[in-house]
Amino acid sequence: MKVLLNMETKTSVKITSVALNHQDCYDFVADDSCGGIVTFVGTVRNATKNKTVTLLDFTAYEPMAVKEMQKIANTALAKFDIHKIAIHHAVGPLKIGAIPVIIAVSSAHRNAAFKACEYAIDTLKETVPIWKKEHFEDGEVWVNAHP
Repeated sequence: MKVLLNMETKTSVKITSVALNHQDCYDFVADDSCGGIVTFVGTVRNATKNKTVTLLDFTAYEPMAVKEMQKIANTALAKFDIHKIAIHHAVGPLKIGAIPVIIAVSSAHRNAAFKACEYAIDTLKETVPIWKKEHFEDGEVWVNAHP
């Protein structure tokens, strides 16, 4: 498990093979000065492109992934008027309904939190070296061929 917790920059970044906990992310960003907390919780769905998914398997180049996730968190803090941000991602095999990613953002007002959360998940999917393999009843395929 790779964890980067930086109270000075108000970020929590984690890659782990342990089940993610929504409450941990919420508790990290919660603050009496904030009137809004926005979370994105990605879950493993049971189908893609009309095929039944049996599980997803996430792999990461962890040292670089943590650096890129921290860069996303730092950029969100600089670009949006937010108080704190948590970006946590799971690796390893995940069953249907499991949580591979959680992003939580707090701010004084909801709009900044919504925008920062959307920025964080969109950028993570585009730039962070985390790959997933979808397993089906009749085979498997790698997806997210980035970066």
